[in-house]
Amino acid sequence: MALRIPTAAELNELAAANHFHLSADELTDFQALTPAMFAVLDGLDQMPVPSRPLKYTDRDPGSRPHPKDDPLNAIIRRCSVKGARGGALAGKRIGIKDNISVAGIPMTCGSLVMEGYVPEHDATLVTRILDAGGEIVAKLNLDNFAFSGAGDTSAFGPTRNPLNRDHLAGGSSGGSAAALAYDDFDLTVGGDQGGSIRIPSSWCGVVGLKPTHSLVPYTGCVGIDPTFDHAGPMGRTVADVALLLEVIAGKHPGDPRQGEIKVERYTAALGKDLKGMCIGVVREGFGWPVSEPEVDSAVQGAIAALGKMGAQVEEVSIPMHRQADGIAWALMAEGAAALIYGNGIGYHYQGEYDAGFASAFGRFCQAQGDDLPPTVKLVALVGSYLNRRYHGRLYAKAQNLRGTLRAAYDSVLGGCDAIAMPTTPMRAHRYQPNLRPGEIVAHGWNMLGNTAPFDMTGHPSLSVPCALAGGLPVGLMLTGRHFDELALLRIGDAFERNFDWRRAR
Repeated sequence: MALRIPTAAELNELAAANHFHLSADELTDFQALTPAMFAVLDGLDQMPVPSRPLKYTDRDPGSRPHPKDDPLNAIIRRCSVKGARGGALAGKRIGIKDNISVAGIPMTCGSLVMEGYVPEHDATLVTRILDAGGEIVAKLNLDNFAFSGAGDTSAFGPTRNPLNRDHLAGGSSGGSAAALAYDDFDLTVGGDQGGSIRIPSSWCGVVGLKPTHSLVPYTGCVGIDPTFDHAGPMGRTVADVALLLEVIAGKHPGDPRQGEIKVERYTAALGKDLKGMCIGVVREGFGWPVSEPEVDSAVQGAIAALGKMGAQVEEVSIPMHRQADGIAWALMAEGAAALIYGNGIGYHYQGEYDAGFASAFGRFCQAQGDDLPPTVKLVALVGSYLNRRYHGRLYAKAQNLRGTLRAAYDSVLGGCDAIAMPTTPMRAHRYQPNLRPGEIVAHGWNMLGNTAPFDMTGHPSLSVPCALAGGLPVGLMLTGRHFDELALLRIGDAFERNFDWRRAR
């Protein structure tokens, strides 16, 4: 099918959108030139793309489960994709956040906007799971386009907290955390741009790791900004998380985010003591205006327990930790607006592009933009305004200040193996239906203070459950040096083996 050549009216409209006008001569001459240009583009459009046959074809796209079979609303679609007959994940049943491509299985991103889209290819991490013998058994619920930390903006309904269904699972990877309460899931995968692995892990009482930025390839995953998109493992135990990380980490030529990376045998961190380990307790991670005293107290108690297990524990101060929100929001707002403009895949990198997703995303957003949630609408508005009014200056400044923020943490991590603080300042939000748009935004972002900075700096960050307070879990967050996931897993595993968090208050 030939590409349609722009009309004179469309050229004038496009000129106005780009802040210039066309003279009569320019319009006449440009119209005369465009047929030859579009003939070349037609040739490109008709060129065959190298085929990528699916390695594993035993795929059942399944269906949305009945509510009685999914009381937490953690699952958007049950499915079955079987991988190799043997490997590190043989016999393991894996759930995948529904913004990660699994070929032949519809992908929604938790939004009505993407209704009807079916990926043609597997995300890199999905291929690695299948190569290791794992079976993909579900696509899991998430906040609409992953733009909330609360767990209640999905077009498919809120994900409920497994310990108290009157409360939320957290987001955006709420389904990836809550599904671990079901017996037929062994491991799950989540994504993290502001805390979306660690928040639901904390609120649901499971383990979640945001790896060092770029350690796990992001190809085939829908993101917000390539400079802080992360994907990572979630499980019931640190050992489960270490095993899955061992499978999905590593270099992939299609991911432009990856420079020099360091991959380890992460299960080697298990079963060790904490002798010689130093943990810095970040003063600024406690006592936020939204902090619950029960959370701060529980985390302090967990850190004291680490000291009794042999770790050296000392208080440290990182004042810039409280100033990271400006950096994070400038990057999120303009980065997300640019990604929407770039049809969900963006421009200016050499790597793997998903042309099918770009076409679907662009068409669906134009047709169904009103189905976007308030969180996405507000970020798109603010990001577009900042770009138009301040011409990218704030995004550029935030990108430049990331190095300063990173150095502030690195300075402390030079003398410590990890730094510690609460994962979130509060326990899981109670579910409140029919909130106003402003309330949806406010309670979807008020838990990011401790998690979002490490998306911006790329440090690895692990949340482990450390207490129950009022029947709801509390998470301890450990953050370490770049590509030193081994230290975090060692500390988390030792803590888990020697501390019964369900009895802690």
